[in-house]
Amino acid sequence: MKHSIKDIFQNLSTYLFFVFFLAFLALMLILEQQLSFQKTDILQKQKQIISELLNEDKSDLDLALIQFNAKSTQLLQNEEQLKTIYKYNIFEQFVIQNSTEYMNDLANLSRLINKFDNATHHYYLQNKNKVLEKDAKQNLDTAFSEINQHIRSMLLKTIGYNQAKFELVKYIVIGSFILIFLATFWYRKSLNSIYEDISYLFKLEKNKSGYDIFSLEADAIALRMNRKSNVSDNPNLIDPVTGINNYKGLAHSYTHKKSLKDSNFTSVALLEIDNFSKSKRVFPQEIAQAMLKKVAYTISLHEQPVDVIARTDYNQFTIILSRPSKEQAFKEIDLIRAGISELKFNIPETGPVNITVSGGFIVKPNNTSLEEALRQAKEILNYAKSIGKNKLLQVKDLAQKEM
Repeated sequence: MKHSIKDIFQNLSTYLFFVFFLAFLALMLILEQQLSFQKTDILQKQKQIISELLNEDKSDLDLALIQFNAKSTQLLQNEEQLKTIYKYNIFEQFVIQNSTEYMNDLANLSRLINKFDNATHHYYLQNKNKVLEKDAKQNLDTAFSEINQHIRSMLLKTIGYNQAKFELVKYIVIGSFILIFLATFWYRKSLNSIYEDISYLFKLEKNKSGYDIFSLEADAIALRMNRKSNVSDNPNLIDPVTGINNYKGLAHSYTHKKSLKDSNFTSVALLEIDNFSKSKRVFPQEIAQAMLKKVAYTISLHEQPVDVIARTDYNQFTIILSRPSKEQAFKEIDLIRAGISELKFNIPETGPVNITVSGGFIVKPNNTSLEEALRQAKEILNYAKSIGKNKLLQVKDLAQKEM
């Protein structure tokens, strides 16, 4: 089953958003946990303050009342902090849904704080009457026991809320890890397969004749390229000597491949074997054909799927390249010229012979027809032949001649 690259990348985008969402959720849970720690810390401070108020030395009544007022105010401030913190406990409000219970606990805490404050204040003022002081002490102990018990209850509930959150977070983390683990390996495998498809299409690896294409798009491109570039079924488009395109095959292949060139530059080059013409045959026919085959093979080594090569005359080859830059296209044609000049042929009568080619190179503008581009390249080729051999010239060389 073929997979669509478009679907893979759309799903990959969703997957990355999902990972981002999980990271955001993890951040929110960390903040939520931090708020829970703050609530626990505030409740512990409440217990500490009421214990200090209970055991306050009232021998110096004025000092005791000052400390009482300060700590009483701190109790009320801590209560307000608990209300403020809960506004940001999104998890508890909407997942655990303990708003009613928590607000009731805060209301009871506020009531018990007021009761404890009144009992403490009343106790501090009873210094003269031992009976009244004893009653005030009992009321204070009762108020202390009630508020202490309530704070302990709130602490236990906070622990319970944290436990509930932990259980839920545990399943979320485990499930997310499994999903991310599987998805990561799936997308890694898919992206590697897509790269293999691209490598296959560009023929970066020559040993993939039995390669099974992974993606629908690559399969469609391969079928299209094979259908459009394979002209071997029509002998009228093939040069019988070299096995590459003839002039008709050149026009046919160029017409079908020009839509695959994207934004690359298209160059047209004419290479002609020096001192090797149909009217003046220097070598026997078998040797001449072997030379032509060798030259054609050397040129084909540089051919990419979007390129077109052809033998368009007895000793002339046309090369149409699609490359990212003009300089790269010219350099590659010059490499072809240099590679041909290194070929050697053993001729029984004369010994080893080197052949060379002269060439004309142009970059074809989009608004110029192939015929016009070939005409311009032919003009440059003629100039290259007139000044020697084994030379590759381009438009600027022809302009220097005219100057």
